[in-house]
Amino acid sequence: MLVHDLKSEACYQIALAIKYEIEDLERAGITVIQIDEAALREGFPLRKSEQASYLEWVVHSFRITNCSVEDTTQIHTHMCYSNFNDIIHSIINMDADVITIENSRSDEKLLSVFCKGVKYGAGIGPGVYDNHSPRIPSAEEIADRINKMLAVLETGILWVNSDCGLKTRKYTEVNPALSNMVAAAKLLRTQLASAK
Repeated sequence: MLVHDLKSEACYQIALAIKYEIEDLERAGITVIQIDEAALREGFPLRKSEQASYLEWVVHSFRITNCSVEDTTQIHTHMCYSNFNDIIHSIINMDADVITIENSRSDEKLLSVFCKGVKYGAGIGPGVYDNHSPRIPSAEEIADRINKMLAVLETGILWVNSDCGLKTRKYTEVNPALSNMVAAAKLLRTQLASAK
């Protein structure tokens, strides 16, 4: 058995374990579940000849995790600090209801794939600020980032969120940053509603 086969089989087994956990969460009444972190890039083969096969089994592994959820359960996932543009179709094939991705720290490079005509039909939350920095972005700065996203993403699929989780920040940093993020989202919702 090849190392590739061992890795894929191990991933399938882990996916089944996660699937059972997700089923337990659903039975407990949870209707929004984040399967974190898909990490497609971390094991990406260097040899081009192995990349398509790898993407096929990692996406299949992810889909195993939530293949039995009810239609009313929303599946989220998150991806950090990777170049996604060349694997965007595999990300789309993951079939998550919402994906949140690091965006601001990478200078919004991810958005370029959508400028090239790639359509993403599920919810997507490109991060509007870098929460690994103690700097607190203003509501205006966040609104500007959201407007850049709205230039390439449909309003109905855009989620507003920070790049990643907030565990590396102090409350004195998180509270004003999130308050500014909410203020920016409310401002833009008002502007979009009045423009209709």
